[in-house]
Amino acid sequence: MPTLENLTFDELSDGDSATFSKTLTERELLLFAAASGDVNPIHINPDYAETTSFKKQIAHGMWSGSLISATLATVMPGPGTIYLSQNLKFKRPTHIGDTLTVTVTVEEKKTKRNIVVFNCEVVNQDNKLVTSGTAEVIAPAEKIQVEEPKLPDINIQ
Repeated sequence: MPTLENLTFDELSDGDSATFSKTLTERELLLFAAASGDVNPIHINPDYAETTSFKKQIAHGMWSGSLISATLATVMPGPGTIYLSQNLKFKRPTHIGDTLTVTVTVEEKKTKRNIVVFNCEVVNQDNKLVTSGTAEVIAPAEKIQVEEPKLPDINIQ
């Protein structure tokens, strides 16, 4: 079974970076709408979306934000990370079938409370910037290795 292993505060250095990629499917778009409660028709109604300037459905901006969270929680620093804050700028829309790649880079370490500030960039499959910002986390002090959980199947009706 795959495992998740963190990087501790002491193991992180300015300039360290990590990436995480995910492709948006219609199923995940609907799951995100259901989980968040954001049922704006621009996200979930293809007929409505055709009447907008985007001409097709777009993902919730916070979907890209959630990928930043996933990167920090599972890749770097990884398990045991505590999210403190996030600021985001949404630069362009994401559509079903787009693959987003998150890059988080250590910008600053603050020894008080093991706080790490990350520069965050999300690009699409064409390497065009989708989302940018910074995140502040408390990095774990102790090494952690855990089994990667298998999520349950969720049916959409």
